[in-house]
Amino acid sequence: MNTSQIFIVDDDAWYADLLEYNIKMNPDYEVEKFSNAEDCLLNLYKQPMAITLDYSMPGLSGQEALAKINKANPSIPVIIISGQEDITTAIDLLKEGAYEYIVKNEDAPKRLWRALTNIQENFQLKQENEKLKEAVTEKYSFSNLIIGQSPQLKSVFALMQKALNNNITVSVFGETGTGKDLVAKALHYNSSREKNPFVAINVSAIPADLIESELFGHEKGSFTGAVAQRIGKFEEANKGTLFLDEISEMDLNMQSKMLRVLQEREIIRVGSNKQVKIDVRIITASNKDLAAMVKEGSFRMDLYYRLMGLPINLPPLRDRGSDILLLANYFVKLFCKDNNMPLKSLSTDAQKKIISYRFPGNIRELKSIIELSIILSDGKVITPDDIQIQSMMDSDNFLEKELTLEEYNVKILEHFLTVYNKNAILVANKLDISKATVYRMISKYNL
Repeated sequence: MNTSQIFIVDDDAWYADLLEYNIKMNPDYEVEKFSNAEDCLLNLYKQPMAITLDYSMPGLSGQEALAKINKANPSIPVIIISGQEDITTAIDLLKEGAYEYIVKNEDAPKRLWRALTNIQENFQLKQENEKLKEAVTEKYSFSNLIIGQSPQLKSVFALMQKALNNNITVSVFGETGTGKDLVAKALHYNSSREKNPFVAINVSAIPADLIESELFGHEKGSFTGAVAQRIGKFEEANKGTLFLDEISEMDLNMQSKMLRVLQEREIIRVGSNKQVKIDVRIITASNKDLAAMVKEGSFRMDLYYRLMGLPINLPPLRDRGSDILLLANYFVKLFCKDNNMPLKSLSTDAQKKIISYRFPGNIRELKSIIELSIILSDGKVITPDDIQIQSMMDSDNFLEKELTLEEYNVKILEHFLTVYNKNAILVANKLDISKATVYRMISKYNL
């Protein structure tokens, strides 16, 4: 569409010149005049931003011309300009698709100017929305969001593709740091629900006594501290996608309530008896074997089968071959760009050091190591000495440092806090210690 071109269709040459004069007060506008509707229709291929159409003309009337323009290109706004002040005629034309109905009087040029300004602003807004939509689609495309070319990752992409044109529940499994949240985002933003909310919640990060309120919402006064009504994550994600990360950490009591919600497709806020219908796609993630948890009795079998849907297993970074270097170079470019730094590169020996490491913290750990190496490097090339790998798992000299037991405990806690993205509750579960112990050590040693 030509956003600067406006067609004037009027058999009164003097009035057409008057409209042209007023329109061209905006130097960005171009005007093309037609004395009849037939000639205007022959030029619709030029896709003007708007058309002003005289209601009473020889040949095709304004009403007939409006119908033909709408049929040929309904996206072009048509402004009817008429000598008639008949309100019934105006209403009929607006119902038939006219953008505006303007009576030929002294206010007509001013009203036309206002209408054209609105049309231009709406068109620009539409263009911006289209660009934003394209940008979001591009940003969340599989290959842009999840970096890699290994056969293992291509198998993951193939499974993800099968989940796009339906509402099947998806369960994503993989070690911490493998990118389960990225899979959830990619599935949502490439599905038919992309224009609706994507809501993520980490189950392990919410205390058991608050998880029901967080998911289902609560009414004012339903418990101490509930000073106002609050909708939960399910209602927040209505018509969109709810991503339940670390679903394995949900206790059995909450699991039974979750099962009911998934079966009935409705929630009840805490402190209420009112049932609220929901339309939500569920994507779950876990770094634990849920089937094994079912056998142990720590996860409900009926909920397990409800949530399983399409299972997607993300490979650990150490099993993705050359993807490690692909990701490393991507993180180098990203960090340099985000921090307005000259682009650096990894030396051959630095790449060898990276590729030989097993990355227990997966992609999250790789990103952290790369960012630190960029800061430590003095020149444009990152050397092996700049690659600071601090893992107890693969370090031969960890026990040779002859530290105190407390010092070893601090280093172990530091490592797990790094690997699990500073999630103290998850670290406590992994190390089988109390949350209070984790918080005490964080405070005491300023971790």
